[in-house]
Amino acid sequence: MRLNQNGNTTIIVMIATVAVVGLIAIAMIGLPLYGVWQQGLSGEAALAKAEQTRKILIEQAKAEKESAAIRAEAIQIIGQAAKDFPEYRLQEFMGAFAEALNSDKIEQIIYVPTEANIPVMEAGKISLRD
Repeated sequence: MRLNQNGNTTIIVMIATVAVVGLIAIAMIGLPLYGVWQQGLSGEAALAKAEQTRKILIEQAKAEKESAAIRAEAIQIIGQAAKDFPEYRLQEFMGAFAEALNSDKIEQIIYVPTEANIPVMEAGKISLRD
């Protein structure tokens, strides 16, 4: 059985038409499904990111809580040492003062005479009544 040129062209046109209609049908069904699938993946990614951010914030809060507890314990120890040894604060001051002098952070020292840790403001006052 032999087809002429017109018959071959008709078959090719029909196959091409069926292929185009098939592609359009697949696109009409597939594109909305792809959009839903893509949005689902985007939602899962956003959820995973939010979960990771939450975990990071929780770990930071735990670290800050532990740090605060350790600082509070250190402050308590220093406070107890200050109560038990009154000269502790003076030694701390002298150490900090020596460190500042050695690192050239202090350029000038001014002595202020005191009585009972209160500066003497009227040292050597002359009486004008005579």
